[in-house]
Amino acid sequence: MPAEGERAPDFTLPDQDGNELALNELRGETVVLYFYPRADTPGCTTQACGVRDHSPDYAAAGARVIGVSPDSVAAVKKFADKYGLGFILLADEDHSVAEAYGTWVEKRNYGRTYMGVQRATFVIDPEGRIAKVFPKVSPQTHDEVVLEALGELSAA
Repeated sequence: MPAEGERAPDFTLPDQDGNELALNELRGETVVLYFYPRADTPGCTTQACGVRDHSPDYAAAGARVIGVSPDSVAAVKKFADKYGLGFILLADEDHSVAEAYGTWVEKRNYGRTYMGVQRATFVIDPEGRIAKVFPKVSPQTHDEVVLEALGELSAA
C-alpha cells in the first residue's frame, strides 16, 4: 500500500459511462480515491450514498471523489444510476489499480478464502502525492473521517 508522501500510482480506467479517466489528468486537484469491494452491496451502498449526501462538503473542501471497484462498467453504471450518485465510479475489472494501491488482498468469509478489495481511501494532493491513507475505513464513518482530514490538510 503506498504510504503518505509517496507519489500516487498513476492509472487509466473507464468510468461508469465508458470514458477513460487517467489520474494524471487530475493534477492540480485534490482527489479522494476510495476503493470498495462490490457495487450495490450493503456496505458499499452505505459508503457511496454517504459520499453522495456529503458532496457539497467535499466540494467545499476542494476535493473530487472517485470510487474504484473491480466491477464491470455496466455494473458501476447501474449502481451510479440506481442511487443517483453523481460522482465518478471507475471499473477496475482486472484489479490492477487495486493491486497498485495494495487494496487487492486475501479475504476470508464463512470459512472461504478468496481475493478481493479491502475497503480503503487515499487523499491525493494536487501534486499527485498521497496526503492521507485510510487503510480500513468503515462505510458508516467514511465521510466523517475523510472530511476531517481534508479540513486538517487545508489548514496546514
